[in-house]
Amino acid sequence: MNWLFPLAKGGAAPASAAPPARTGLQQQRQRQVESLRAAHASIAEIQKDVEYRLPFTVNNLTININILLPPQFPQEKPVISVFPPVRHHLMDKQGVYVTGPLISNFTMHSDLGKIIQSLLDEFWKNPPVLAPSSTSFPYLYNKPAGMPPFAPQGFPFLPPYPPQETNRTMAPMPISESVSSSYTTDKPAAPSCGLIADLPLPVPTAEAVLQVGQNGFTYKMPDVPDTFPELSELSISQLTSMNEQEEVLLEQFVTLPQLKQVITDRDELVKSIEELAKKNLLLEPSLEAKRQTVLDKYEQLTQMKAAFEKKMQRQHELSESCSPSALQARLKVAAHEAEEESDTIAEDFLEGKTEIDDFLSSFMEKRTLCHCRRAKEEKLQQAIAMHSQFHAPL
Repeated sequence: MNWLFPLAKGGAAPASAAPPARTGLQQQRQRQVESLRAAHASIAEIQKDVEYRLPFTVNNLTININILLPPQFPQEKPVISVFPPVRHHLMDKQGVYVTGPLISNFTMHSDLGKIIQSLLDEFWKNPPVLAPSSTSFPYLYNKPAGMPPFAPQGFPFLPPYPPQETNRTMAPMPISESVSSSYTTDKPAAPSCGLIADLPLPVPTAEAVLQVGQNGFTYKMPDVPDTFPELSELSISQLTSMNEQEEVLLEQFVTLPQLKQVITDRDELVKSIEELAKKNLLLEPSLEAKRQTVLDKYEQLTQMKAAFEKKMQRQHELSESCSPSALQARLKVAAHEAEEESDTIAEDFLEGKTEIDDFLSSFMEKRTLCHCRRAKEEKLQQAIAMHSQFHAPL
């Protein structure tokens, strides 16, 4: 019978066959996976050495980072996607795949754990924004563009992938059924069969049971037990009768401790809201007084601004009237007026209207004033020309 068991010696089959030795590429792949696990303790293994998922929360937004390792990894670059799609400079246009330098510069000597940590640090520094089309999942059960297909061989230590259904319809599922309140980390995060890369469903976390309000307030619903001891002692007929009588069923429902806890929490929350509203009402007079003070200061600022602008305009007018060019023009006009007055006095003397003594005194005075103004005007013109030659024009 030795021909039936070629690996056995002495006709007896070994208790357990030794696993096939891993190649150098598989050893490098294993080192990358170990680095990823060591850097992130909360990472979830979806399929051994193929797909991993890491939940990450920033600004009340839980993002699931899906890490897909191709068959030739680490010679091939890993495919890192996020769900739900987000807007970030490291993401593609659809907000699904990471396309930044962290992935484009990946080599065999890169450290996958450090790369994922760098991605998380970047998300912390620049938090991503939820994409507008993230409410639906358009590529569910469809092969995303740009994702390399897996070959049927290449992993002798993994079972082959079963065929994936392509024409599969999805029925809407309530949130209460999709995420159970009794979820624990021991339960599998996703099915272990099929092409898991085609099913990037979010991993349920503890934050999934938190009810988030519009103002950011979070409330954790009480855990609902799997069984109710009060009902386990009743017979089928009693349960049927209770189900048919709405009042009895409602009475049994009201006695549940979980509902009592919700009602107590609601009353406490209402009471805290009322106390906060009373404190806000007490602060209203001081707030109104400060508001009136700000309005008075603003009115005072408006008046001071108008006065300042008026004085600035007056200062500009005075500076323009006392500029060298304006003084030169006024001296030229004054010299011309004095010259005309002296000419008028001379014409009156020639016509015999003025005595010689009056003519001499008045004519000499006007002529002297005319020459003085003209000399000043020429000196000022020379000063202006010299200043404009060596300095900026006045």
